[in-house]
Amino acid sequence: MSSGHKTATVFITVICALLLVIAGLSLRWPIWAWPAAAAVLITGSGAAFRSDSRRPARRPASGAWEHPAHPDLPVPPVERWERTVAGVALPSSVPDYDFLFSATVRWRPLIAAVDAPRVNAGGLAVDAILVRARAITERQNPHHSTLAQHQLDGALGTMEPDVSGRVEAMAENVTLQLSDADRQRLTKLSTVRKDEDVWEHERNYERSKRAYLGTEVLKDTGSAVVWWMAKHDDRVEKTVDLIGPLAQLSSAANNQEVPELFRHLVPRPASPDGPPFTLHDEAMDGSAFSRGAHFSSFVGPDGQPFRNGEQEPEEPDVPTVLESFLDDAGLTRDEHVRALCARRIADCLAVEGCDEAASAIRLRFDSPESTDDSDEEPSEEPGEADSTAPGDR
Repeated sequence: MSSGHKTATVFITVICALLLVIAGLSLRWPIWAWPAAAAVLITGSGAAFRSDSRRPARRPASGAWEHPAHPDLPVPPVERWERTVAGVALPSSVPDYDFLFSATVRWRPLIAAVDAPRVNAGGLAVDAILVRARAITERQNPHHSTLAQHQLDGALGTMEPDVSGRVEAMAENVTLQLSDADRQRLTKLSTVRKDEDVWEHERNYERSKRAYLGTEVLKDTGSAVVWWMAKHDDRVEKTVDLIGPLAQLSSAANNQEVPELFRHLVPRPASPDGPPFTLHDEAMDGSAFSRGAHFSSFVGPDGQPFRNGEQEPEEPDVPTVLESFLDDAGLTRDEHVRALCARRIADCLAVEGCDEAASAIRLRFDSPESTDDSDEEPSEEPGEADSTAPGDR
């Protein structure tokens, strides 16, 4: 019985005694009633003291014994059981890519049997936390380390007993991450995988486009014409003009010859028996030949001019250029007239110091007659020669 209960019992007994005295005096009890009232009061107080002493001590809800508060005594320190683990490798869903786990493990021992062996409670607690963490990380993708960390933080935040039933453990300050090398490898693999997906989609798109063009659009000439009309329905006349090229295109796509129905619409190539050249910068008509067009005015399939059936070199010499100039100028092909004009040009080039070009021109154009004339008139001045040139023409 506590001191508080004893004080309350004594206080109630005194109050009851005073009430009995007041009642006896007011009612004028007989003498024998006073001892009887005193006996009843003493008996009730004794019974109250006896019942309080037999009542068991009350336990609080937490399970610990209730003790009276003593403000003058120091509060005992709370015993903490914790251990820090760092850099523990835990497997992920991808082989060879492990998470690095770090946390603060807290635990408390459980009541064990008297004959139970002594154990390392800290080791049991850390092992229990690692087993619970491993069950979560081995299902996580290494790309999602941050998400797995939050899941671990919630799953390990509850005290749970280990398999031996000796300790309860939980984890705080959980961190989960990948090594720098693994993070770089995963980034590269992700980039390559994305590029490969894009390339595969591009290939599929190209295959689909080729199949569409080959099996539907260019299946035959009619399909090609319909396809063109669907895209250019306002250009009917242009479509009619393109029937021949479309027929040729559809036949080439199917490795076939142009159908007989559309052959007259296909542009005909040049005849293999004809001359393999065309006029260069002039219309191929009679006027070109009437002006004395030379074969140097023709070009072959490669775009190079021809002279007398042979292809001219890329860099023609001075006499060849002069001869082409005389032809283009319409000068008559009379040998004496050409020789005279060429000799005057050679003399002008010799005066300017171009002896090599002048010699080449004389070698090409000088005829025996012109040479004899030059021998007979060695003292002729250039001015006199220029005055006679228009008459000769």
